[in-house]
Amino acid sequence: MGHGGDVIQELTTDHREVEEIFAQIEALPTGDSRRKDLADQATIELVRHSVAEEMHLYPAVRQHVRDGDAIADREIQDHSEAERTMKDLEGCPAEDPRFDELMGRLMRQIREHVTDEEENLFPLLRQATGPEDLERLGEKVRMAKKTAPTRPHPAAPDTPPANKLLAPGAGLVDRIRDALSGRGKTD
Repeated sequence: MGHGGDVIQELTTDHREVEEIFAQIEALPTGDSRRKDLADQATIELVRHSVAEEMHLYPAVRQHVRDGDAIADREIQDHSEAERTMKDLEGCPAEDPRFDELMGRLMRQIREHVTDEEENLFPLLRQATGPEDLERLGEKVRMAKKTAPTRPHPAAPDTPPANKLLAPGAGLVDRIRDALSGRGKTD
């Protein structure tokens, strides 16, 4: 799948990529260690995506969309709940009976969040802003994902300016940990 374009295209591409990972997890038998590798891959993508949305998308929603504060607050709450689930999943091997329960919860949370964004938030944002603004936001989101954390940090700030200051540092530490452990590497 190609990344690029405006913020809605960029984030929708992310949504499809995560759904593909979820489908791969669902296709494997319970206890298969590959499920954990895929769960780690999904977590990496979801955390990067969420951080970028919190840094750039939701401030734009607050600024441009009617009732934007309430909408952004609800989306950030969704992220917080999913991040807690990802944190629980982080230390849970695929053979642990809790893995399937946590993975199922995460998939439900993300699928509901994606549906809400694509059916409600994205159309409102497209109506409230121009194509140039959406393109600029798309570029900002792509740049943010490059330095964003790759592991859940439920206690980290999720609104500007603190998230914009702290996310790149946490992202650097996460990427070093990932490189040393091999986490997120696909063969």
